[in-house]
Amino acid sequence: MTTKKISYLTPIRDSLGRPLKDLRISVMDRCNFRCTYCMPEEKYHSAFKFLASKDRLNFEQLNRLTRIFVKLGVQKIRVTGGEPLLRVNLTDLIGDITRIDGVEDIAITTNGVLLSKYAYELKAAGLNRITVSLDSIDADEFKLMTGGRGSLERVLKGIDEAAMAGFKNIKVNAVIKKGVNDKNILKMVEYFRSKSIILRFIEYMDVGNINHWQQEETLASKEIIKMISERWPIAPINENYQGEVASRYQFDDGQGEIGFISSVTKPFCSDCTRARLSSDGKLYNCLFASQGVDLRAWLEEGMSNDEIESKIIEIWNKREDRYSELRLANKNDPSKEKVEMYYIGG
Repeated sequence: MTTKKISYLTPIRDSLGRPLKDLRISVMDRCNFRCTYCMPEEKYHSAFKFLASKDRLNFEQLNRLTRIFVKLGVQKIRVTGGEPLLRVNLTDLIGDITRIDGVEDIAITTNGVLLSKYAYELKAAGLNRITVSLDSIDADEFKLMTGGRGSLERVLKGIDEAAMAGFKNIKVNAVIKKGVNDKNILKMVEYFRSKSIILRFIEYMDVGNINHWQQEETLASKEIIKMISERWPIAPINENYQGEVASRYQFDDGQGEIGFISSVTKPFCSDCTRARLSSDGKLYNCLFASQGVDLRAWLEEGMSNDEIESKIIEIWNKREDRYSELRLANKNDPSKEKVEMYYIGG
C-alpha cells in the first residue's frame, strides 16, 4: 500500500515576501577537482586543512534539521558539496530523506567523476534528479577549468551510466568564462541535445572572493542564445515552477531543451526560495552571504525542535538578501567578503 505524503504548513516568508521552499544541503567541503573559479590549486593544495569528519553534521543531525525545514515549508532538497559523492554512505542519507513526509523532490549536484560508480545506488535510494557540473567537453578546456584534475571521459561515462540507471531528469550545468571556455559552446550543445539531456549555461559570477571576478569576464546569456540560435533556432518556453532559476528554451526542430542561468545580467533574487546549509551546520540565506548561523551549536546545546523552528522562522522573516539585484544596480560594496562556493555548494 502506498502512503500518501502529507502537506505541512504554508511556507514561512521573508521580509520581501519570498517563501522558504528549497533547502540545499552541503554534505562535504572537500572536492576531487580544483576548478579555477571555485577551489584553485594554489590555495586548496595538498596540505590544505579541510573540515575534520567530526566537525561535519552527521546523518542523524542532517535528518533532524531537514525535518524541521520541511515543517517550515521546504519541499525540495538538493544535496551538494564540495563534491557530495565523496561523503561515505551518502546514499543512506538520501534514502532517509526520501522517507520524510513533505519532501517532494530530492536532487544532487555532482562533478560526475564518481557517478558511474554510484548511479544505480543513488537510483535505488530514491534520488529524483541529477545535475552534473561540467564546464566543457573539450579535453583541453576541461583540464584548464578543473585544474588538471579528473577525467572528462569518466564524467561523460557517468552521465551515460545515470541515464542507463533510469534517471529521466539529468541536467548539465556549464559555467562560461569569456575567453577561457567559450570556444566550444556549440560542440557542447550538439553533444547533449543528441542525448536528450538538458544543458544549462551559467553566467560566470562573483561567488566568494577567491575568483577575483571582473564584469568583463562574464559572457552574457543573450550572447550565448544568439550564438546557438544561429546554428539551431530556439524559442523560449514557460518555467516549470515559480522561482525556477533557469530561463528555458526549446529547439525549433523538437530535439530537446536548453537553459540559461543569468544571475549577472538578469538577476532572479525576487523569486529566490532557497536556504543553504553548510556541511558543518551553518545556515546561509543567500549564495552571496558573508556569514551564517550555527545550527549545529543549537543541536549540541540540546535545543528542542520547537526552539530551533522558532529561531529559523525569525531568521527567515528578517531575510532581505538580494545581492545580484544590487550588483546589477551597482549598489554592492566590492570589498564585501562572501562565503566561498565550495563551502555551501552552488
